[in-house]
Amino acid sequence: MYNSISITDLKRLQSQNRRLMIIDIRDKYQFLLEHIPLASNIPMNFLLIQPEQYLDKNNTYYIYCEYGSRSKRVSEELSKLGYKVINVDGGYQAYKLG
Repeated sequence: MYNSISITDLKRLQSQNRRLMIIDIRDKYQFLLEHIPLASNIPMNFLLIQPEQYLDKNNTYYIYCEYGSRSKRVSEELSKLGYKVINVDGGYQAYKLG
């Protein structure tokens, strides 16, 4: 089972200087245009095909996409595989608005 976090709570954690592992699953072009500061880009298909190449089951990852629907699906799949993931509700669009 995966958890979700609001943009407000994610920003609060960031402001506390916590070292968060934030993953943007959008394509590289979208990531290069704009993204959450300190996020890494791992496109959704790469992450789902070979999660073991990118993730460590001992770490917690915050996953986001453009609006939150794809990251919810990806978080669910990764959670089933034993990864600790937290879906960022509303995705990047919520980040821009919040």
